[in-house]
Amino acid sequence: MMINWKVLLGIAKTHLLTKMKSTVTAALGVTFGIGAYITLVSFMTGLNQMLDDLILNQTPHIHIYNEIEPSASQPVSIYDEFSEAWNIVHSIKPKQSQKKIHNALPVLTYLNKDNKVKGATAQVRTQIFYLSGSIELGGNLTGVNIEEEVRLSNMADYIVEGTYTDLMNNDNGILLGAGLAKKMSLKPGDRVQISTVDGNIFPLKIVGLYQSGISDIDNIQSFANIKTVQRILGEAQNYITDINIKLNDLTLAPEMAQKLEKQFNVKATDLNEANAQFETGSSIRNLITYAVSVTLLIVAGFGIYNILNMLIYEKMKDIAILKATGFSGTDVQLIFMSQAMIIGVIGGVIGLMIGYLLSRLIDQAAFETEALPTITTYPINYNPWYYVIGISFALVSTFIAGYFPSQRAKRIDPVRIIRGS
Repeated sequence: MMINWKVLLGIAKTHLLTKMKSTVTAALGVTFGIGAYITLVSFMTGLNQMLDDLILNQTPHIHIYNEIEPSASQPVSIYDEFSEAWNIVHSIKPKQSQKKIHNALPVLTYLNKDNKVKGATAQVRTQIFYLSGSIELGGNLTGVNIEEEVRLSNMADYIVEGTYTDLMNNDNGILLGAGLAKKMSLKPGDRVQISTVDGNIFPLKIVGLYQSGISDIDNIQSFANIKTVQRILGEAQNYITDINIKLNDLTLAPEMAQKLEKQFNVKATDLNEANAQFETGSSIRNLITYAVSVTLLIVAGFGIYNILNMLIYEKMKDIAILKATGFSGTDVQLIFMSQAMIIGVIGGVIGLMIGYLLSRLIDQAAFETEALPTITTYPINYNPWYYVIGISFALVSTFIAGYFPSQRAKRIDPVRIIRGS
């Protein structure tokens, strides 16, 4: 039997237009459900991504360095007469070991050739004193390859004054922590003297201010070119104390860290070990986000079902007349299914538009925090998949919401309805 879609859609359109209040109410249920879903999931995942990036940007996926630790083999163990005894040694002191990584340059070359590695960069870390007039503050100076740090760790996002190229082009430049600059009343263009633990003093020009958003770091940490720090320490170009690795796939970090420890006889710490709370916190935030979002969609779906169910009760006489004039039960079902799908499409599209506009509005709202100095507005995640999921749910939910009531309409006996009226 051929289905005359033109006639069926015409009747569906007439029903929708004659009961405009019910139609608008049903469409608004879809619109606000989808709009709220888009707004919420875009905002919450944007915040989650911002918090994850705050940790990921400032923490390497794998950190290689030499660990200062007590010797595993004590002198008592070399005596045969004590080999079978239970030896207890108190107050074990750390063994004297060099800070630099052995064969660091070949290790860097090896790592950068690995296709699993996005990039590996060298650092030289040392403790210093900052001198400015009568002020003397202890802190850390890290020598970096600033171009690689910007590429791998988005370091440019944390430079609040000056630019990274200013440091790159100045062999006597220093990127001073914002907390240090405030304490010593210094600004870019000024000079600060630093003193090594051996008492050697070097003047450096402040080319910019660095603000991580963590005050404990900003009060002690500064950066200079790696060659500058090597020169201050009187060390050769192969003197490297730390290697930071960023991977293409973060999940490979624990396994690769264990492999590198054994391969190069160094300490290799992966991101999950350095920030044990990171993975748990990120997973819980994402779980809450998607749980709330799905709940919104389900609530919207029940609202649509109830509205369409009531619409069919209101149309009982129309259904009886349609069947009495020759329309089959399937025709009646398709008419109400068409109404549901029209409501779903219109409500879903408008919902996507409202969700996008609200997301844009939030994206323009001022957001200022010392923890994120370069972020001035609330973060929004404009992932197109959220919009695909939103419109898909609108269509699926209206299809289901229309299917069950239309099944009831399909089985209605027109004689009983007409007699009852």
